[in-house]
Amino acid sequence: MSELKQAPLTKFTSYQIFVIVILALTQFTVVLDFMVMSPLGDMLMKTMNLTTSQFGAAVSCYAFSAGISGIATAGFADRFDRKKLLLFFYVGFILGTFFCSLASTYPMLIAARIVTGVFGGVIGSISMAIMADIFAIEKRGRVMGFIQMGFSASQILGIPISLYIANHWGWTSPFIMIVILASIVWVGIALKLNPITKHLEVKSDRNPLAHLWHTISNRNYRIGFSATVLLSIGGFMMMPWSSAFSINNLHVTKEQLPLLFMVGGVSTLVIMPLIGKLSDKIDKFKLFAAASIWMMIIVVVYTNLTAVPLWVVMIINVLMMIGIMSRMVPSMALATALPQMQDRGAFMSINSSLQQFAGGLAAAAGGLIVVQKTKTSPLEHYDTVGYVMVGISIIAIFAMYRVSQMVKKRMHIKKA
Repeated sequence: MSELKQAPLTKFTSYQIFVIVILALTQFTVVLDFMVMSPLGDMLMKTMNLTTSQFGAAVSCYAFSAGISGIATAGFADRFDRKKLLLFFYVGFILGTFFCSLASTYPMLIAARIVTGVFGGVIGSISMAIMADIFAIEKRGRVMGFIQMGFSASQILGIPISLYIANHWGWTSPFIMIVILASIVWVGIALKLNPITKHLEVKSDRNPLAHLWHTISNRNYRIGFSATVLLSIGGFMMMPWSSAFSINNLHVTKEQLPLLFMVGGVSTLVIMPLIGKLSDKIDKFKLFAAASIWMMIIVVVYTNLTAVPLWVVMIINVLMMIGIMSRMVPSMALATALPQMQDRGAFMSINSSLQQFAGGLAAAAGGLIVVQKTKTSPLEHYDTVGYVMVGISIIAIFAMYRVSQMVKKRMHIKKA
């Protein structure tokens, strides 16, 4: 069944708009908490006297703890009101982020990032399950476009503001800012979001472990998991070193770094809603494949850059962000369409866990590939990371093609 023949786009209700906004704000805080480690990377490595491998471990420990947490909760994810799950894990995320602001040594930082990962890593999967429960597949491209604007907003507002206050009050201050904002969002969820229990109407006699095994053993689900792993490895391998590469290789100053991230964020803020609408009108896989090819070309150019004017770095960064975000929307829309409703919470939890595990391994691997001889010397072998990312992205295209075919087959059977 081709996705080209779809009904006209329908409008969202006022409550659906609220859900989109609150999930986008949730995404904003969680993504910012993780993303801020990258622009703070150069400051952290110099303040705590960390090597590239130690900083990679600081990024990885969040991902590994998030992955373990997701697997541990997957069997229970479809047995509770999704609103209550979101509130519970969001509180833990807020506390973990607060502990990050108190870290004064490397072991304290590692411990705080592990706590944050245990709770924060599950929030994304809960949000995606909520989105899939409330919105039909015909609307999910647009919804994903708006929710992923939280990613863009974290770059437009969150990261520049974080860098600004970090330059004035230290690297821990951005985490305090996140705690305050996330606390406000938590109150909004508690007061305004309706209970989400429709999935509980589908009775299941399986215990949590059996439910977990049922989800993992499903062949179609495993193909979806594989695609997610491949998508995650490339981005996480490259992202943690962006600020250090910009400062030490491209000669971007600390004062210019917030502007660089802001310009990239503005570009994605513009492109995300457009990509979301396009994803609901044309074949999602074709859009994903085109965006992946675009991204691979720009990644090779970017990772081979030497010192160039700031405006050149900005343009290339914008082009790369467009490619990265343009493949995220259709891939996530396809992923949410793969599981049955009664398996959706477990599927998204496992999917998120594997994403985190893959990201953790990628960040650790990137830390072994990338070398910095002194605190101020250029990063070496960053281009190698780019080439590895291209190879993995090519395999990801084939994996996502299989996911797309399964989703189309299922939609065809459902409509027949």
